[in-house]
Amino acid sequence: MSLDRAHALELLRSMMRIRRLEERAAELYQAEKIRGFLHLYIGQEAVAAGVIAALQPGDPVVATYREHGHALLRGISADAVMAEMFGKAGGCSGGRGGSMHLFCTGARLYGGNAIVGGGLPIAAGLALGDKMQGRADVTAVFFGEGSAAEGTFSESLNLAALWKLPVLFVCENNLYAMGTALSRSQSQTDVCVKARAQGVPAESVDGMDVVAVEEAARRVVARVRGGGGPSFLELHTYRFRAHSMFDPELYRPKAEVEAWRKRDPIVRFVARLRDEGLLDDETLRGIEEGAAAEIEAAVAFAEESPWEDPATLERHLYAEPVTP
Repeated sequence: MSLDRAHALELLRSMMRIRRLEERAAELYQAEKIRGFLHLYIGQEAVAAGVIAALQPGDPVVATYREHGHALLRGISADAVMAEMFGKAGGCSGGRGGSMHLFCTGARLYGGNAIVGGGLPIAAGLALGDKMQGRADVTAVFFGEGSAAEGTFSESLNLAALWKLPVLFVCENNLYAMGTALSRSQSQTDVCVKARAQGVPAESVDGMDVVAVEEAARRVVARVRGGGGPSFLELHTYRFRAHSMFDPELYRPKAEVEAWRKRDPIVRFVARLRDEGLLDDETLRGIEEGAAAEIEAAVAFAEESPWEDPATLERHLYAEPVTP
């Protein structure tokens, strides 16, 4: 397949924005600017970049706690993402959610969800709402392969298939549910088989190849938007960092990590673009510097953003009074 240069560079820019955001977040966590939990997405950038490129701006997105990149590409500013991780009032959730709870109805990003498999029924509900109100939106829900062992997986896919809901189920299969390999926790390790068992068409794609991801996503999104009911994509990918910043990472061999690093989605895509004459040194440097400048500006915004007023501590705990 030949690539459109402008679009290809946009895909590369998307992945580099995520990578730079994640690298700075790791540094800031070590500097104790970001507290609580932090789950990095480094290595999985091609999934978010490829799938979200196939969506329309109004399509709802539901993600997991490894969602910084999804939020960024869904249109939440780097400023609001970084300030949220700092716990500041300028964050997209007002500093109350932190890293795992990025949320913005304006961008139609419905989490950031800290519960494994917790986003699946939310996605089915959003899709039901869109269908009942006659909107042609497609809800994309991202989750890990560990979610396939949760009850919400079968329940959500069953209802989506039964009611022909417009949902794209995106399984980011990075081989490990926290520190547990799929084969050590599930008797059926083929998650596509599980999806098909609920009547949902499913296919597997190389999640380290952003072009392959986008091609597959565009194909199945068109089917879903056309009224064909839900679809399921399994994207084989890998996180290069530990599960979280507290993970000693004793459960996977270093040789395995290094083997996957050789399939780095950014390095691989840069090489392809160079081979096809679509990328030169100056353009690459411009994209790298642009991503770095955006994230540094976001760090400055987060530093300067105020803490929330303690007087508002109970806000969102109780219903606000309604004036008749």
